[in-house]
Formats: sequence, C-alpha cells, structure tokens
Amino acid sequence: MYIKVPVGTLVFDINTEEFLDDLTKPKQVLLVAKAGERGLGNVHFKSSTNRTPRRITKGTIGESRTLRLELQVLADVGLLGLPNAGKSSFIRTVSSARPKVADYPFTTLHPHLGVVSIELDRSFVIADIPGLISGAADGHGLGIQFLRHLSRTNLLLHIVDVAPLDGNPVQDIISIIKELDKYGSELVDKERWLILNKIDLLPDKQVCKTIIEEINWQGPVFEISALTDKKSCMNLCYRIMQYLES
Repeated sequence: MYIKVPVGTLVFDINTEEFLDDLTKPKQVLLVAKAGERGLGNVHFKSSTNRTPRRITKGTIGESRTLRLELQVLADVGLLGLPNAGKSSFIRTVSSARPKVADYPFTTLHPHLGVVSIELDRSFVIADIPGLISGAADGHGLGIQFLRHLSRTNLLLHIVDVAPLDGNPVQDIISIIKELDKYGSELVDKERWLILNKIDLLPDKQVCKTIIEEINWQGPVFEISALTDKKSCMNLCYRIMQYLES
C-alpha cells in the first residue's frame, strides 16, 4: 500500500520516537512497514512422484507501526513577527502569493509560500507564518503550531512595525527574540535580519536608529514600507538573493 503525503513530511515512529525519514523530494518513497514473507503453495512441492501434493506453508506476519507525520514547508526564507507587523503585505509585494491583509491581527491563519523572482533563473521561496505573540513557545496563540515550518529556512526576516498604534517596537522585538530562545537553538541560531517596516508612517527617521541602539542589534538592518514602497522591498530581495547564492 502506498500512502501519498506532501513534500516536506517528516516521519516518526510514535512508540519508539525513531525518526524514519524526511520526504523532501517529489516521488520519494519510504518503506515504513515491511510485509511478511509469502507462504508456499502446493505447486512448490510437486515432484515426479507426487503430482498432486497436499502441502503448503503459511506466510509470516508483516511489520506494524504507528506513525506520526509532521509537515514542514520547504522555503529559503522565513518571516517572523507579531500579528500585523506587515509580513503578509511584504510577501504580497515581492511575490504572487496572496495572503489575506487587513487592519486586525491574525489575518494569516496558515503558512503561505511565495516565489520571489529576481531574474529568469534566479529566485527563492519565502514563507509567511501566522504572527507570534508573547508566550507562543508555550502554546499561546497560533505561532507555535507553525514555528517548525521555519526550521528548514536558511534566513529569517524579523519584520517589525516601527509605528504601531499601541505598543513599543523595542519591546515587540525583544518578545519575539525571547520566543525563539524558548523554542530552541534550531531557530535562534539561524541567520536573522531585522526589517523595520512602515517607515513611511514615521515623522522622524531617527526612531529607527534609536530602536537599533536600544536593543544593541549587531546584524543587518533594512528599512522598508511594504505597502507604499516596492523599491525598498525589492532592494531587500536582491540582498537576500546574494546571501542565498553565497
């Protein structure tokens, strides 16, 4: 029996917690349970002196497993951020993906994948997951269900709303970093860029510098406006492409 699963499926044995395989390629086949050996019919015991034997052997019992299947999307770049940080707006601007965008939190309820084409033969896949909230690694909100989808990515973009109606961008950044720490080194050790979004709403660009200084951010920083400035988003994508190729 063949059971079809999506590309990106991890297969575990529930009873032993054994990791069996990672199905990352189309048409990849994994044998999870081997059938028993077949029995022999009477024809196998036929001889010149015994034309009609009345002898058979029984087959053996096959293997039995209880499996757990986990799906992890296949993407080069993953988007991190609080609800309404602008992740969905960004992926809509740079790709053909069309996640829901609205002025209330949790408009993204499941992962979205978008292909960003830089040139004819240069592209990468970006994954947008539901926004994280404080306590996500402990099971609060939607994010913990989808954090594992970022495990395969080579780069994380931490998108921050620098002009929230309520809240503090610095505290927002710190809360996401804490959730990554609690989730484990699998994500916290990945290359992560800080993306300051909605800069078109800032009366003073000095705010961005202040944010970076307050959190003592040492990695790359990009300032964009996902809704109003496609050029800033595409400039970021060119840098992403260079990073992935290197």
